[in-house]
Amino acid sequence: MHTLEQLRAGQLAGLRRLKLSCGLTEFPREIFDLADSLEILDLSGNGLSSLPDDLPRLHKLRIIFCSDNLFTALPAVLGSCPALEMIAFKANRICHVPAAALPPRLRWLTLTDNAIEALPDELGKCSALQKLMLAGNCLDSLPASLANCHRLELVRIAANRFTALPDCLLSLPRLSWLAYAGNHYTQARELAALAATAAVGVAWQRLVLAQQLGEGASGVIYRARLDGVDDVAVKVFKGAMTSDGLPRSEMAACVSAGAHPGLIPILGTLDAHPQGALGLVMPLIDVAFRNLASPPSLESCTRDVYADGTRFDPPQALAIAHGIASAVCQLHAHGIVHGDLYAHNILHADAGACLLGDFGAASMFAPGSPQGHLLQGIEARAFGVLLGELIAHCATPLPSLKGLMDACLQEEVLRRPQFDAMELALRHMLPA
Repeated sequence: MHTLEQLRAGQLAGLRRLKLSCGLTEFPREIFDLADSLEILDLSGNGLSSLPDDLPRLHKLRIIFCSDNLFTALPAVLGSCPALEMIAFKANRICHVPAAALPPRLRWLTLTDNAIEALPDELGKCSALQKLMLAGNCLDSLPASLANCHRLELVRIAANRFTALPDCLLSLPRLSWLAYAGNHYTQARELAALAATAAVGVAWQRLVLAQQLGEGASGVIYRARLDGVDDVAVKVFKGAMTSDGLPRSEMAACVSAGAHPGLIPILGTLDAHPQGALGLVMPLIDVAFRNLASPPSLESCTRDVYADGTRFDPPQALAIAHGIASAVCQLHAHGIVHGDLYAHNILHADAGACLLGDFGAASMFAPGSPQGHLLQGIEARAFGVLLGELIAHCATPLPSLKGLMDACLQEEVLRRPQFDAMELALRHMLPA
């Protein structure tokens, strides 16, 4: 975090990344003193409602964050910034997105938790677009031109007003991570799932929280003692809206997934939290399990980041691939797409045992439906990306795994293999 005093005193000369959160109501003109170096500007958590018309003077600006401000429209001046690739205006009051606000190099657009009812057709001209975050708005349609965004890989449209899944998404050749829960056409299935498990509740008073174990986009996970006897993990959701969608939708998917060795069991849903927060109670995971990778960075956009030196031997890589394929096969059989099938949502132990977690982007569908087959094909591409990463970090070549990866990554969605077939193929690849 930086301060206005540092900026005005010239102490930040040559800075590439600037973060100011100090109750700003106007754009500080002193930022232009950094025009020859500034690439990332974070003005989140202020009281801004406009940006200056000469913003393009920041000619190296690639990324701008203006979340948690007071904007009612996405500023049109953004479209004139020559190097701008990433725009994040989460949790404002935006109801209007002018076509002029879309810069030609746009790769990543985050407009989560606003009041947007429509998007411009010109969005389909953003040929570099890879990531589109629109959860928590008032959309009931997307521009048909979005079908032209052939590089689009991740889409979040949960918690809007859609009455059907937009057709323009279903044939995108690279779409891999899709979240659409919490819309009009998914609510009945989600509510039915929650009602079926309404008796499985764990009162807050039965829990004694200990240390924090982790934190994600949707909630914070704590170690806790249940009834003074059992050690458990408790996920407490942060609020009404996350970058992926609604806590209620995540809970519906979790309690509907069924028992599987590759999924973290749910002991119950949290009841009677003093602030009314939603939550889940789960078994405590063995400390031998750790995240397979870290989430995508600003640079990698849609690709996870692996620790330097990460290496798997072939039995490990195959065991992880099979375990995840089996877990996803279980989800699909229960009418659930994970929506965020990434290495950073996988816990693994040295021998190749693994657990697929974080259902924040999970969505429900009708098993056996034509749309369900398309959705499973989209998830197959995410699995293909994961296989590619396992191969890249494997000590020796795995030609059989590469063949499966290639099948998952082919552009025609319905030609990709289904997970039941992949699970069987991977089972046969495992060492005897």
